[in-house]
Amino acid sequence: MKYDRILIRYGEISTKGRNRHKFVEKLRKSVKIALATYPKAKIEASRDRMYVLLNGENGIEIIEKLKHIFGIQSFSPAIKVERNVETLKNSALDFVRSHYQEGQTFKVTPKRSDKTFELNTDGINRTIGGHLLQNIPGLRVDVKNPDINLRIEVRGEAIYLSCENIPGAGGMPIGSNGKAMLMLSGGIDSPVAGYMAMKRGLEIEAIHFFSPPYTSERSKEKVVDLTKKLAELYGSRINLHIVPFTSIQQAVGEQIPENYSMTSTRRMMLRIADEIRIKQEALAIITGESLGQVASQTLESMFTINEVTNTPILRPLIMMDKTDIIKIAREIDTLEISNRPFEDCCTIFVPASPKTKPRREKVQHYESFFDFTPLIEKAVQEIETLVITPEEQTSEFNSLF
Repeated sequence: MKYDRILIRYGEISTKGRNRHKFVEKLRKSVKIALATYPKAKIEASRDRMYVLLNGENGIEIIEKLKHIFGIQSFSPAIKVERNVETLKNSALDFVRSHYQEGQTFKVTPKRSDKTFELNTDGINRTIGGHLLQNIPGLRVDVKNPDINLRIEVRGEAIYLSCENIPGAGGMPIGSNGKAMLMLSGGIDSPVAGYMAMKRGLEIEAIHFFSPPYTSERSKEKVVDLTKKLAELYGSRINLHIVPFTSIQQAVGEQIPENYSMTSTRRMMLRIADEIRIKQEALAIITGESLGQVASQTLESMFTINEVTNTPILRPLIMMDKTDIIKIAREIDTLEISNRPFEDCCTIFVPASPKTKPRREKVQHYESFFDFTPLIEKAVQEIETLVITPEEQTSEFNSLF
């Protein structure tokens, strides 16, 4: 028997109270965007469940899409059955037969959300289990580790049968927790930070600092490709803001002592990121910093750099080991792109002996001899904004909003 729908189970959305419908609507929108190339598929959403009605679309391809949507805890290909015991018995038999191979075991896992149904969970278990054993030769029961786990969910409108439970991406629907700006370099860490931020329900826009001729067009292309990977995970377009940063880095190199130049450079980046955040109406800045990984990521460095803004700085990787970050980068398919040998402005201008414990009063003193504000304002005015769209997205995308 071919399934006709996919039952989607919520994750953390289920813990929400009066505003749950807002999170459900965000998830429905994410699913709709992800399935834009399957026009016959329809989405039904309620407080407790969501269904994708296939209507003849390719269920295997849709399953692959659903695996990457944040906010989905798990999902199951399913069929809808009339609320009638005899119909349930016959449908369950056909359903298990379509999955059964000789010598396999099974169990029945009933869930009776609607208590008005004539059989309780034990009655469903005995009635359906007995019917299957009588009509499928060789089928055996194994309640601990069955080959086929027939899930029967009795709801008010119908009964749903499924025998697969496919893990989803978890987290929260993208956009359900606001918008933030991702400081995206060409390295391994920042794309992973962006991925983890999206998983917690953040809509992101990316900021990249570009310093030609010291950094090449290939380094910019690398960041565009990283953003495209994130857009594919997001299921929607992402704005990438390219900041011309050469003049500021040159000024820092000329005006600030070498061992404090990295600290001052990061402060300038953060000031610019904050200006862009204000324009884009975002509420936070995301970085890929991991505590102690490099000189600019010591606690003293972050304390000194953070001084230039009151905006929340989100650091999803702050307590993670590099090996764990690399593992996630490999899983989300950004590692190979990040490892391309094209350096960004952060790596090219690293001083020989950067200060690992910079002091605020010292960097304030060094910066007081030169007014960086006009250079910052000019960089913000000359930003190049690219709209990065997933490759497979169709021209019908805009009609979904």
